[in-house]
Amino acid sequence: MKIEKVFEYDISTELEASIQTLLIDSFPDIYPKDRIYFKQLPHFRFLAWNQENQLIGHVGLEYRVMNLNGKPVRILGVIDFCVSQNSRSQGVGSKLLLEVDRFSEGRNIDFILLFTDKTNFYWRNGYKPVKNKCTWMKINYETQTSNGIGHEEVDQLMIKEVGKTAWSEGDLDFLGYFY
Repeated sequence: MKIEKVFEYDISTELEASIQTLLIDSFPDIYPKDRIYFKQLPHFRFLAWNQENQLIGHVGLEYRVMNLNGKPVRILGVIDFCVSQNSRSQGVGSKLLLEVDRFSEGRNIDFILLFTDKTNFYWRNGYKPVKNKCTWMKINYETQTSNGIGHEEVDQLMIKEVGKTAWSEGDLDFLGYFY
């Protein structure tokens, strides 16, 4: 297996088609059929390829500042993480997350953040669940329009501390959209 880092603006038409196929196959009932992002483009992606040069795994990453209880924190957000149906339970997902960890080492990143309903997999990869009252800009993914501001406690949020800052429960302002 080979893992490659690709910046969003370097994605070719051919690569875009491969990513789109993987995302639609991974999220068949919800993923838009006309693009390779759900709500917003990630800054870059890690892509996993098998020995036959087929795309088998994907993780989009976005770097931004959020406000945690009145203090700025630097977040690397995990977006659209998926592994092809035929490659699941073979360590591909864990290797992609390990690549995210390696990327984060020594960088100005406080936390890796993601949303999931599959907590056991992320627990095994060093993430912990947290509960925070979140504020974010609502985006209608179908029309790609803003729909106001959301406020609610979120319980599918998981983080990994990769910097020197400790996470605290309380208020988390995304200062942008919800992944």
